Amino acid sequence: MKFAIRLFFVSLLFLACQTEQKEKVEDTFVEDNYTKIEVDIPMRDGVKLHTTIYAPKDKSTTYPILMQRTPYSSRPYGEGEMRTRIGPNEHLMRDKYIIVYQDVRGRWMSEGVYDNMRAYIPNKKDATQTDEPSDTYDTIEWLINNVENNNGNVGTWGISYPGHYATTSTIDAHPALKAASPQACIGDFFFDDFHHNGAFLLSYFRAISLFGTYKDTPRDTAWYSFPKMGTQDQYQFFLDKGPLSNLNSYFQYDKLDVASSKKKNQIDDFFWKEIVEHPNYDSVWQSKGIIQHLDKVPSSVATMVVGGWFDAEDLYGPLETYKAIEKHGKDNYNTLVFGPWDHGRWARTMVKNYVGNYYFGDSISLNYQKEIESKFFNHFLKGPGDGKTGLPEAYVFDSGKKEWSSYDSWPPANVSKENYYLSDNQELTTSRKGNKGIRFVSDVKRPVPYSEDIKTVFTPRKYMTDDQRFAARRPDVLVFETDVLTEDITLAGDIMANLKVATTGTAADWIVKVVDVHPSDVKEDNKQLQDHLKMSNYHLMVRSEVMRGRFRESFEFPKPFTPNKKTDVNIKLQDVYHTFKKGHKLQIQVQSTWFPLIDLNPQTYVDNIYKAKESDFKTQTHTVFTDSNIEFTVLK
Repeated sequence: MKFAIRLFFVSLLFLACQTEQKEKVEDTFVEDNYTKIEVDIPMRDGVKLHTTIYAPKDKSTTYPILMQRTPYSSRPYGEGEMRTRIGPNEHLMRDKYIIVYQDVRGRWMSEGVYDNMRAYIPNKKDATQTDEPSDTYDTIEWLINNVENNNGNVGTWGISYPGHYATTSTIDAHPALKAASPQACIGDFFFDDFHHNGAFLLSYFRAISLFGTYKDTPRDTAWYSFPKMGTQDQYQFFLDKGPLSNLNSYFQYDKLDVASSKKKNQIDDFFWKEIVEHPNYDSVWQSKGIIQHLDKVPSSVATMVVGGWFDAEDLYGPLETYKAIEKHGKDNYNTLVFGPWDHGRWARTMVKNYVGNYYFGDSISLNYQKEIESKFFNHFLKGPGDGKTGLPEAYVFDSGKKEWSSYDSWPPANVSKENYYLSDNQELTTSRKGNKGIRFVSDVKRPVPYSEDIKTVFTPRKYMTDDQRFAARRPDVLVFETDVLTEDITLAGDIMANLKVATTGTAADWIVKVVDVHPSDVKEDNKQLQDHLKMSNYHLMVRSEVMRGRFRESFEFPKPFTPNKKTDVNIKLQDVYHTFKKGHKLQIQVQSTWFPLIDLNPQTYVDNIYKAKESDFKTQTHTVFTDSNIEFTVLK
């Protein structure tokens, strides 16, 4: 018996040593098989962009170029300093590509001045006018003419901001660009990341300086710093800070006015200044959007747009990018992949696929990397490139059934619109039952939290699958739900919340959440579940969105509410693919604060909320009328 036990532990030790040795071997794969060079590539206006090239050592064949342009650094810098992983995934790395990383204009080791979401210039007059499409074009032109052993085919990819640069590469594309995969790509800063339908994502406050700290010379170390909050309770931190104008001090320097010997304060962070000075969807934000220019993607560029159903940062971007290319490019190879992921999780290598507390299955990301992403790039960059990839038009994960589906279009062809009404007694019904008003008090001193966790986060992610019971049990959150379902209901597409509301004030935000209420007799728990939770009666948030009420008719031209007047507020919630299973309930929550995910609305109309005073913030009573409805896209 003792011998057997000893043998067992020896076996474990042997396996551990093998695993450690394997990891060491894998960590040297790039070093053993690639050569790294760093170059500064000149753009048409003379600005040089720092570029890192990993080229296969084997020169017996030619290779495609696979490029990522990024504001987050192409490091490590310096001769002999190499990444241990390169490319979109390990399979492509081992398949051998010429992998290129580039610091975009004004970032890290590249020359020039950075412009956050730099505007596209459709009709450039001369070489002094540049944008991200032109910088990408010039880079590709240099690469195919100067990098040895390239086969003339180029692909681009990236997640989040690099995903945006992958999108811009497709506009006025270089002829050598054959494939692009924008992933979690930013589409428009008024609807992605830092704003949602005009509401400011206060929870991204600490990330502002990452994008808005000025630099005009190449740097290989960070030139920005992040605000220190000095607390683990972000809810209380922002509540104590009060109006947004009180945050200006985090983004300004005290500069000495020599003439008066007095300190003069000014906002030094150009991104924060842009946000503060442009509260509406004016020409500044409109020019930075990329969705409206995707009619310029040529059919010669194949695209695969990737996103996560629970991506808190960039959900609007990938969905609208796919739809815009699909609308304008009837002959384009354009596909969509959406899985049960938060921001960028599809690029990770863990076996267990969790988002926050919720478990969706095993090897989901690994299978995507091998069976979808690698096949896409190999086909268009190494293979025939004829579009016959064997991949579906839409490869989407049902987050309720926890399984993949393939469709010839997205949304699928066999869907219909169905209305559910917000009825009395917390009922969500398929038939309208009057137009009674249900009131609640929105207290600016006690806003509804977006999460029950007490912590600070750099950017929020986990809340997208959080249990919503904590919110459902507050008096300032209205709850409407169906009876226990007697058959499955699958939502496949966007959701429109058509609210009819009133307020005693002149301004308000409106938040709608779609929730899957699990049965009480569910016993399945998982290791990721927070200690205070159980899956019994779990309230899974499937989709949520906010509308800053002043923008209900126009994002460019806001207007106040007339006190106590019944008013339409329509909110588009981004697409879902989720089955509410038999035995579950479909629930809608309606509220007016979501703190500090979004900033606190004064509930008194002011021209610019970023300049509101403490006295502008007033507690108000809001009303939701029962002829409000939620329009679902239902799979038949």
